[in-house]
Amino acid sequence: MKITKLLLLVFLFTCFACDKNSDDSGLGEMDDVGVIDMNEFDADFVQNYGATIIKDIMVTVIDTNGNAIEGATINVAGLNETTDDNGIAILRDASVYERFGYIKASKSGFIHASRSIAPTAGLNQVRIMMLPETIAGSTASGEVATITNGAGASVLLNGNYINADGTEYTGSVDVIIHHLDPTDENMRDQMPGMLYAQDQDGEEQGLVTLGMLAVELRGAGGEDLNLMDGSTATLTIPVDASLIADAPATIPLWYFDEVNGVWIEEGEATLQGNVYVGEVSHFSFWNCDIPTDANVICLVLSDEDGNPLSNTLVTITSTVFGTTSGITNIDGEVCGYMPSGEVLELNVYNDTCGDATLFNTNVGPFSSDTTVAVTVVLSGDVITENVVGTLSDCDGNPISNGYAIVDYLGGGATAVVAADGSFEVSIIRCTTDLEFSIQGIDIDGIQQSAEQIYNFTTPLTNVGNLLACETITEFIQYDIDNGAETFFATEDIDAQFGENNPNTNSPSVSISTYDPDTESGIYVYGQLNEAPYVGVYDFLDWQDSNDTGFNMAEFLNISNTNNEIVYNLTALGEVGAYIDISFSGNYEDFNGNPHFITGTIHVLRDN
Repeated sequence: MKITKLLLLVFLFTCFACDKNSDDSGLGEMDDVGVIDMNEFDADFVQNYGATIIKDIMVTVIDTNGNAIEGATINVAGLNETTDDNGIAILRDASVYERFGYIKASKSGFIHASRSIAPTAGLNQVRIMMLPETIAGSTASGEVATITNGAGASVLLNGNYINADGTEYTGSVDVIIHHLDPTDENMRDQMPGMLYAQDQDGEEQGLVTLGMLAVELRGAGGEDLNLMDGSTATLTIPVDASLIADAPATIPLWYFDEVNGVWIEEGEATLQGNVYVGEVSHFSFWNCDIPTDANVICLVLSDEDGNPLSNTLVTITSTVFGTTSGITNIDGEVCGYMPSGEVLELNVYNDTCGDATLFNTNVGPFSSDTTVAVTVVLSGDVITENVVGTLSDCDGNPISNGYAIVDYLGGGATAVVAADGSFEVSIIRCTTDLEFSIQGIDIDGIQQSAEQIYNFTTPLTNVGNLLACETITEFIQYDIDNGAETFFATEDIDAQFGENNPNTNSPSVSISTYDPDTESGIYVYGQLNEAPYVGVYDFLDWQDSNDTGFNMAEFLNISNTNNEIVYNLTALGEVGAYIDISFSGNYEDFNGNPHFITGTIHVLRDN
């Protein structure tokens, strides 16, 4: 059978992180999911996962509108963290497997959510879209009832229910139904686990889905319920019109094992018109799937200069199983289960600069797990940009548990900091748009930096030190030779702007501060272009009255010889508003010694 429409294939190969319990049985703890007969899971199946490994994982949790979900509990192999107001949680040193992982997300008001994936070599990034706990209808124990979602999906219940401890339940029952359509691009974020399964013979399989249905039951007190042993329910799962021609008359049913994070084959469904109808004995997510052989393939994308292409949309198309997509992680890597024995088409996109394909090639066929390096040749109006910096607390100490969010034209990337507070991220940007914003988050200190505006300085943009300290209203900081000399000031900063400098008749800015106790300070003077003044500047030649640029030789012993410092003036507000400047680059001092400086100025204009 040939399925050429848009199907969500097993390799659901987002660059997501993973979780799996590290004991020999591979079985985890069930968290408030009701009683499910898990006898079908073969404990030997865990041998398919490979050896236990340790990974850092960043999880982003959003709702169906794309808004961050704060306060969601993330569990990875017994390690728990809570998402912040950006919907992000970072789990350090999580125990996972080489070929498999499982992450669970929970929060009141949402149904149980999870992600199972093939972990990448570097930092693993996971995005989970949680589905709301919306009640589709209500019934009661002892009653036969059909509950529908109003769009063709339904469940026929016979009225026999049990509590999570296995005892009989009597009373009212609220029914939650969510239908997931494989033609919906959000399905990969909404579905539990990934399309990786154990068939009825205990063998591993990849899956091609024609539709999923989540059914959860709640008692009068909001408690989880399930079907009584020996009782059944009938599911009706719609099939998208574009897939009907290729839908088989009967198809295996698979339920999602919420303990182990895999799909397990149990029963079958029959195609009746444009819906599959099947009988089930318990509730979880149920899935109509065609099994297929697959291998774990990791694609590592970089440009011609070797820069990793992170946060980049990648699609893989199979002539047999259709198309799926994923986003590369910070190291340009994306992993997943891909069909065996077939040449696959790879396309690279960048939504920020339009929907046109940036790059196209073929990969495969694959007969075993492997990692494939892909050099992406960029052309047209896009280039690769690297952004680096550090994240510090209010006292200037490096933050080891935090991240930086780069926002570019509504897209961008998130970079997790290293132990020394440093971070680095590469993105694809449009050559015609230079401006981006960045904000640093201190997870442990529950602080964040001001959102600052910068301009790219291709190919490397150093944003200096981001201060995750909401109590600081203005500051100047710089770092010379990677910490050999540092400066940090938050008080007695003078910032002046004049539209007509009497000596040059050009607009100018001067910013200064001095600490008499340490005899250290900074004086920055700039001659600017005409309004709106913002832009990228080099050093100012004092000998040329018509030159524009910045000079900060005083205190810092900076000569004009081999001076490659670049200044980004990104904001010049009115009196009382901010002046923002970032600067970085190589230079020589007046004795001919080479140095490197990076710094940030975020000060309030005084006049």
